[in-house]
Amino acid sequence: MGDPLLNGDIDFAVVAIVIGKVLIAFVLLLILTMLMIWFERKLVSAMHNRIGPSLAGPWGILQSLADGIKFFFKEDLIPDRAQRAVFILAPFLSFVPAFLMFMIVPLGGNFTGTNDGIITVFGHDTYLQVADPPIGILFMLAMSSIAVYGVMLAGWSSGSKYPLLGSVRASAQMVSYEAAMGLSVVAVVLKSGTLSTHGIVEHQSIGGFGNVLPNWNIILTGVVPFIIFVIASTAELNRPPFDLVEAEQELVGGFNTEYSSIRFALFFLAEFMNVITMSAIFVTLFLGGPSGPAFLGQSLGWLTGIFWFAIKTSIFLFMFVWIRASLPRLRYDQLMDLGWKVLIPLSLGWVLLLGAIDIGRDNDWNPAAVIVLSVAGLLAGYGLLRGAISAGKRARQPQEVDT
Repeated sequence: MGDPLLNGDIDFAVVAIVIGKVLIAFVLLLILTMLMIWFERKLVSAMHNRIGPSLAGPWGILQSLADGIKFFFKEDLIPDRAQRAVFILAPFLSFVPAFLMFMIVPLGGNFTGTNDGIITVFGHDTYLQVADPPIGILFMLAMSSIAVYGVMLAGWSSGSKYPLLGSVRASAQMVSYEAAMGLSVVAVVLKSGTLSTHGIVEHQSIGGFGNVLPNWNIILTGVVPFIIFVIASTAELNRPPFDLVEAEQELVGGFNTEYSSIRFALFFLAEFMNVITMSAIFVTLFLGGPSGPAFLGQSLGWLTGIFWFAIKTSIFLFMFVWIRASLPRLRYDQLMDLGWKVLIPLSLGWVLLLGAIDIGRDNDWNPAAVIVLSVAGLLAGYGLLRGAISAGKRARQPQEVDT
């Protein structure tokens, strides 16, 4: 378990390989973030017929370049009433977790047959990921939770009521969807039997039903956890249609109202970096990571894994942009109702259903009876939940007064 590079003696070559992987991953993520900014603006401009990002320079490149120059040369202001140290630190608490989450993602390798994604670099075996901690999934959830502190502290430290209101609302939104996202990940852990991201990819690389269908977790978990994870992640990333963290008509500008120059750019970059990182997490948890169709072979060796990983991740990046260009923003009460009254109960119930099926299989119970009884129990729980919600609504309605 863990990267084979660290199983033996730690010499200079091992240290150099580790440092090299960190630097390559950091530079790669920064380049991908810049490309994602251009890709989103270019695609949205095509969908909305916007002129600037489409015609400013070759392929609209100069629009993003102009904005980058503007951020660097604008005056960096710190409000007089701000908590200076916290105000300066907050953007990094949103930026750094996205990078750390990317470190545990397997980016390539040969996972076909008996191969387990190992590559050889200067005579040392290693994985094509920076780190493979045995609790990688818990690390991912922890890093996504830390980003909440960056948002909350940014609003609180600004010394203004409007950023504070925006940060409180953003924190409530992110925390509520973190619960649903975590429960959907539990379904993946149940099927994979490991918390290691590399182990999850390796488990999905095994041939599926009849060696025709892939052994991806999106199939093994019944699709529902995947859908919940995508919705919850979109809300936690503050992406449209859940971008209520910066609903200008309600919050002026949200938690980052008092920020300018490069500090505002860090929040801007963190959002796009999180989109790339979360798309990579989607692929790792549910779509087999770097593993591709076995019948296409490994003509490029371990580079084939990078190719499949890039294709799958690009699909999710396009999905995020497509959603942004297509759907209107939800009301805040609709957003919270979706999280607490739909996604969390559904994800919890689905985990219980998958657990009951696994227990029944291990104890040779009748699978049809297990599924029927489990579904009946879930429907009964759903009925009780709806009844409680309806009773609460009736209790909040104003009493009619006879006149």
